Amino acid sequence: MCGFPGPTTAMAAAGGSHGGANTPFPIQTRPEQTRISVSGFGPFRQHLVNSSWEAVKELSKLGLGSDVEVDLRTLQLPVDYREVKQAVIRIWEDLQPQLTVHVGLDAAAKTIVLEQCGKKRGYRDADIRGFRPEHGACLPDGPEVIASCVNMAAVSRRVAVEGVAVAFSRDAGRYVCDYTYYLSLHHGNGCAALIHVPPLSPWLPASLLGKALQVIIQEMLEEGHISPGTPISNIACLEEGVEGALSCNKFLVRAVTESQ
Repeated sequence: MCGFPGPTTAMAAAGGSHGGANTPFPIQTRPEQTRISVSGFGPFRQHLVNSSWEAVKELSKLGLGSDVEVDLRTLQLPVDYREVKQAVIRIWEDLQPQLTVHVGLDAAAKTIVLEQCGKKRGYRDADIRGFRPEHGACLPDGPEVIASCVNMAAVSRRVAVEGVAVAFSRDAGRYVCDYTYYLSLHHGNGCAALIHVPPLSPWLPASLLGKALQVIIQEMLEEGHISPGTPISNIACLEEGVEGALSCNKFLVRAVTESQ
């Protein structure tokens, strides 16, 4: 179980609107505040309007709702392997969130999909600048698979959003979303999530996707139940049948936290 708090109230503070390695992340949170980072992606290929960023913008208006203050930081990441690599490091080092949620667009999806794992290899498609990672890998020495400490199958079963179905997956697609997720799981010791949303449509407007994000993230936070600001000292995702990797098929999570 992850060491992040239960459902929270938002004081939504939009981060850099374009993300990227040079975007500053001003820190103005009080020690007792819960810090949650939520990112969407910018345009790529034919998707001049990326539904992931539109949904995150709606979430920043809604907040996360409840009884405890949260400093909600939202930012847009470019569909650029090199830039997101730097941005993910900055998120974890500068913002130090209890949970980071990345939201990406799956052009083929009809439902919202919660991704359980990030994969190290297989990144062969070029980003918006025509770049591909060397050898198609995120981190040369990283495990093959890193699983989130959030049980996505359980969250997908519990959430209910009128007008949109929620599913879970163990394959995030090997593009910039998956690449970002793997890096975030690595730097955040498993306290990250990736949510894929469908393209915008008359029956799936940004307002509905934003509301769905609110409900899903609230449910993810329900997994934690610790006080705001409690640091995460270690999260151990135990192996289950994946040689040298964290299993995303049947994994056990043990979170060890320490009080401030």
